[in-house]
Amino acid sequence: MRFEGEAERVGFQQREVVRHHAGGSARGSDSVVEEMPVALVCNGISHAVMMATPRDLECFALGFALSEGVVDARAEVYDIELRQHAASAEVELTLSQRAFTRLKEQRRTLAGRSGCGICGIESLAMLDLEPARIVAPVLPGAPAPAVARAARELAQHQTLMRATGGAHAAAWCRPDGAIDFVFEDVGRHNSLDKLIGHLALSGVDPQGGFVFMSSRASYELARKAARLHIPMLATISAPSSLAIDIAQRAGLKLLSFCRQDGCVEYC
Repeated sequence: MRFEGEAERVGFQQREVVRHHAGGSARGSDSVVEEMPVALVCNGISHAVMMATPRDLECFALGFALSEGVVDARAEVYDIELRQHAASAEVELTLSQRAFTRLKEQRRTLAGRSGCGICGIESLAMLDLEPARIVAPVLPGAPAPAVARAARELAQHQTLMRATGGAHAAAWCRPDGAIDFVFEDVGRHNSLDKLIGHLALSGVDPQGGFVFMSSRASYELARKAARLHIPMLATISAPSSLAIDIAQRAGLKLLSFCRQDGCVEYC
């Protein structure tokens, strides 16, 4: 992997603000989460432009390729090259010929935003809402204690959220809820892609733990988790009906409204 241009950003910027209170107003500064266009290029051809936070972008690109079915395995990505610019970034993936041929046949180009995972889809048939069943062992034990531990530990890992108040987090948890690592981004699905990319780069078995997220459970999060055969997805906020449907079809254990004192499992 090669990384060119300026050093990777911390993920936030300082902006001047005026804070208004009952007693008056005062000038100051505020830390604001970064959001910029990130072009994902496959074998020299632009495939997607996503709005994302410019950190951990090599993990993001690989995770996106895996979770969106561009490649089936890490081995199909031969190289990752990151180029940072002042107001944008490019990540070029060098794919195997098999993966690149399949990508061209899909004729799919995305123009994403930080809340949208399907912009640019050419037809309803390309949504791919029928996931294969997850081939993974069921996580041992009752999920509530593990989720409670993850909920208790998440905040201490959310450095970007503490700085800005505006970032989503995706945490990789052991079966007992202990958090190994967390990735953050302005977009919830971006943070999950970064996490998935890190799992692939680090050789971590995605069937050996679960994902805990600071967001709601949207359909694209369930779809991405199911594609990687992650056995359980837990979120702080509510699920959507389509997220529940996809989880049920895939055999993905889905828990939402996760707190230290309980959670809701959608069976």
